[in-house]
Amino acid sequence: MANRRASTRDSPIATHPLQNRVAPTGDIIATPHRGLFTGNRGIIHDPATKTLLNKRWSSPAWITCLCEFRGWRRPVMARRSWTELFFLDEATAFAAGHRPCFFCRREDANRFRAAWETGNGVSKVSAKAMDAQLHLERLDHGRKRLHALPMPVAELPDGAMVQQGEESFLVTKARLWRWSPAGYARASNELESPMLLTPPSTLRALSAGYQPALHPTALD
Repeated sequence: MANRRASTRDSPIATHPLQNRVAPTGDIIATPHRGLFTGNRGIIHDPATKTLLNKRWSSPAWITCLCEFRGWRRPVMARRSWTELFFLDEATAFAAGHRPCFFCRREDANRFRAAWETGNGVSKVSAKAMDAQLHLERLDHGRKRLHALPMPVAELPDGAMVQQGEESFLVTKARLWRWSPAGYARASNELESPMLLTPPSTLRALSAGYQPALHPTALD
């Protein structure tokens, strides 16, 4: 049931943006900047006010969906259904603890599962099993779980994200890019004590060859 999700379109600019954009830390913020993907964690909003409830997830299936699929359109936060969330790119969604949707992104989801199996040394893993593992890795008493780096930053696979202080950084081609809701900016590779944001099981899928869709600002 968690995988059968219609996709939606995020409005490019809003006068009063909704609190529905996900940061690499998993926090849900309000910003007018548009992302490349949508997704959800279950129902976590009040449709009457279009505001979030106190909880930040209601299902262990945290998925990442297409913003356009089969021409379907959903008014954002308008009904008592799953809460439409938005992500700058797939690396951001991975860092927050999401995975590809098996309904609207079946090809990507199958590629991700194959890389997950290779990287984590398992076979015939189900979406439910991946969700259970991710849930352990992304949360620590309700807050974002940070992990020790398993290797130097420059050796992390493309699409991995790390955290230092209040800032998040994308790793691609052994270089660091500072994350913001608007996109990435080139950053110094000299971080003092970064921690891994991307769940370790997802990191191993990236190391096994899954290539996440990155925002154009990280592709210069």
